[in-house]
Parts: sequence; C-alpha cells; structure tokens
Amino acid sequence: MGHFLDRAKELRANTEIHYNCAQAVLIPFAEICGISEEAAERLGANFGGGMKMGSVCGVVTSGLMVLGLAGVDDVKTANAFCRKIRKNHEGTLMCADLLRMNAERGGEKKPHCDAMVFEAVGLLEDILGQ
Repeated sequence: MGHFLDRAKELRANTEIHYNCAQAVLIPFAEICGISEEAAERLGANFGGGMKMGSVCGVVTSGLMVLGLAGVDDVKTANAFCRKIRKNHEGTLMCADLLRMNAERGGEKKPHCDAMVFEAVGLLEDILGQ
C-alpha cells in the first residue's frame, strides 16, 4: 500500500516534465489498469485544469478513469469517490472553484493541486485495496 502515492509524488516533484493533475493520478495506476505509462500520460493530457477550462477537476475525471480501467464501474463506488472529494472541498468538484477557494485562503496553486492528486490517489488505493 502506498506505492501508487509514492509514484504520484515523484511525478508531481519532477521539474523537467510537467505532469498535470489527471496524468499524475493515471500514471501510477497504469500497470494495474492494463495500459502503459505513456498511454496514461496521453490519456490524461487534456483533463488537467478541469479539462483545460476550469470544469471538473482532473483528479476526479482521472480517478473515475482508473476505476473504470480497473474494472470498477458501479454507480455506488463512483459516487462514493466523488462524494468523498466533494466533502473535503466545500461541496465542489469544479477546478475553477477549487482554485479560487484555495487562492482566497492564501494558498498557492501547485501545493493545492499536489494535495488534490495525493488525496485522489489515496482514495483509489483504498477503493482498489492496493
């Protein structure tokens, strides 16, 4: 348990390549999802920044992708994943709102997004029993 989180932390700490939030959630789970890390990177490319338009946070969309690729496609589990994240963030899953609320509290973007990635990866580890 925890090696997925360790890999996510590695990706987010990399200063040579920017892995967006969606990629940093998908890539650690690539192997158990039956895809290569390169495919996970490409799959998540347009989901960072709330689909590049402040919509649903990339950790949520990629978390749902991980669940689906891992064979977990029931409504109860998907909703529980989203509900847990929403509960921890004043009821929203929207990237623009999450970033705005963080900025209003004086937070910086990268640490906030890192924390969102780590939260989602931890939830996925719990759900998948990894």
